[in-house]
Amino acid sequence: MRIQDIHRQLADLGAKPLHIGRIDRAWLRGLPLDTGTRNQRAQDFLPLSVRGGLPALSTTLDGLARLRSEHPAADGSARLLVALADGQTVESVLLPRDGLCVSTQVGCAVGCVFCMTGKSGLLRQVGSAEIVAQVALARRFRPVKKVVFMGMGEPAHNLDNVLEAIDLLGSEGGIGHKNLVFSTVGDPRVFERLPQERIKPALALSLHSTRADLRQRLLPRAPRIDPEELVELGETYARRFGYPIQYQWTLLAGINDSQEEMDGILRLLKGKFAVMNLIPYNSHEGDTYQRPEGARIVEMVRYLHSRGVLTKVRNSAGQDIDGGCGQLRARAQDGASLPQKAPRLIGRSTA
Repeated sequence: MRIQDIHRQLADLGAKPLHIGRIDRAWLRGLPLDTGTRNQRAQDFLPLSVRGGLPALSTTLDGLARLRSEHPAADGSARLLVALADGQTVESVLLPRDGLCVSTQVGCAVGCVFCMTGKSGLLRQVGSAEIVAQVALARRFRPVKKVVFMGMGEPAHNLDNVLEAIDLLGSEGGIGHKNLVFSTVGDPRVFERLPQERIKPALALSLHSTRADLRQRLLPRAPRIDPEELVELGETYARRFGYPIQYQWTLLAGINDSQEEMDGILRLLKGKFAVMNLIPYNSHEGDTYQRPEGARIVEMVRYLHSRGVLTKVRNSAGQDIDGGCGQLRARAQDGASLPQKAPRLIGRSTA
């Protein structure tokens, strides 16, 4: 379901744009749709025909994203396995410091070799209303002031739905534009469309290697774009709209943690309006890929940072509950038990 479908239903009930905006704001805060304001009750504001149709609409919206299971972690994050109306599941992640990571597809077609989500391929797109519903659901637990589109799926492959969700979240959802982070492997359509939108999100670009051949092997179905060109496109966007580009680099021991790669990062990013996020692979026993040793990660950060590239380590949220992106859904699909190692977070928030 798309946001425009919801707005069309409300319009058919007799809602005007100002009524639709108020209902959107209530939904996005995780509140009842007929929530009024301090000075004005809903029955004094919403037309009777609209109020009569809200219970059915509320049922529809609640069914877009339902909590199937919740998995809090020691780092303050919590992975949510979310059931969609057709029974498919996606993952959302409540992040420390009021952030939320949302999914934009069920599965993914890019096929990154180190990503569990890509192993299933693309099953279907997530509608714009389903994307926004993940935020509404999360706000029932805790405040959400930042939304990153880094969950299951490649947002650029579902561009219309993602941009429609961003537009609503950046307006009625009350989220600052730089706190909406669009993550992509580098589809050229992103750099064409985003500058034309009313809401210009921040960008996170999946780099993973400075070598075109290696990047192609790691991201086998990503657009064939050289790292140098990708960085130049990112730099143009960053300078134009005033947000640094976040470059994502999943660290794989013996593959992309070499001195050659570190020098390649310096060559590409030194002097750029950019942040390099090193993400140690969330490895498990028997995995094809492993994360580098802690000492090597520290060495890499110091090397890059001391030479002019702002570098941070971004560990995947919820590593203590085996919660790498797509792993929670995969375990649920296989019927495996899902860990819950901390008290539940249930509790309403009006953020």
